[in-house]
Amino acid sequence: MFTLVSPDAICGGITIPGSIVSIINMVILVIQIAIPIILIIMGMLDLGKAVMAGKEDEIKKNQTLFFKRVIAAVMVFLIIAVVKLVFGVLADASGDNTAVDCISKIIG
Repeated sequence: MFTLVSPDAICGGITIPGSIVSIINMVILVIQIAIPIILIIMGMLDLGKAVMAGKEDEIKKNQTLFFKRVIAAVMVFLIIAVVKLVFGVLADASGDNTAVDCISKIIG
């Protein structure tokens, strides 16, 4: 679960303060939630404008744009989870790889 201050991460002999780790995790969380919401809202506004205009070709064009934005929103949401999963697996598989282990500690 998310805490206000994460424990310090030790990476290759360098200690990264818990406050920096918390800021990084907060930025990742905002990206993972805010960008998909913004993309979906923008798509809904475009589609709403087209429906209000009543032009069939505009509705079709904006409907396609809306679905592309929904797909992009899902991809943004899932890409962070996939990156965390990959780094977690790589950190567990290779205990001597300090860079992967360090990134896994920071974003995990």
